[in-house]
Amino acid sequence: MSDVPEPAPLPRSFFDRDPLVVAPALLGTVIRHSLAGEVVEVRLTEVEAYLGEGEDPASHSHRGKRPRNATMWGPPGHLYVYFTYGMHYCANLVCRPEGISGGVLLRAGEVITGLDEARSRRPAGQRDVDLARGPARLASALAFGREDDGRDVCGDASLRLFPGSGAGKVLSGPRVGVSAGAESPWRYWIEGDPTVSAYRPAVPRRR
Repeated sequence: MSDVPEPAPLPRSFFDRDPLVVAPALLGTVIRHSLAGEVVEVRLTEVEAYLGEGEDPASHSHRGKRPRNATMWGPPGHLYVYFTYGMHYCANLVCRPEGISGGVLLRAGEVITGLDEARSRRPAGQRDVDLARGPARLASALAFGREDDGRDVCGDASLRLFPGSGAGKVLSGPRVGVSAGAESPWRYWIEGDPTVSAYRPAVPRRR
């Protein structure tokens, strides 16, 4: 057993800031989820920032608060989980003071603890590098579902976010899969990391 003490989890004050500040600062941090005795940890390598009501047309909170998106209004440091395309969950970390919506989508990461468990949750994954490469895969590797919406990463012992060992060079560019607000360079990733997802611009839907 290692004698090196575990670092303290990130405090709520870390999240109580603008998503555009929190997003790049999240790169290299480690999110841990303990479920039924199984621990999986993912080092974050790619994220996307989303602003709030009336500010960001790509944000789920842009048109106001509803039961499904209420978590986005805080408190900061909570998990916002949503269902997309009728088959996948995606996870965000809520930012900003309570009452002001905003958050950061967890887009991709590297599984650094619990590889076997992550593989069992993603049996279709061919390579370990792909286990959390993309927001739906990341949520699946960490076993996040709708029941996790609203959980407190600053107060739940089974869900924690820890400082990392550094992110190297951070790049930014357009967000993925959104049509409104797609030009905003609010996606951040670690340069050269193989777990970063492939960029695909949104394709407008035919009416």
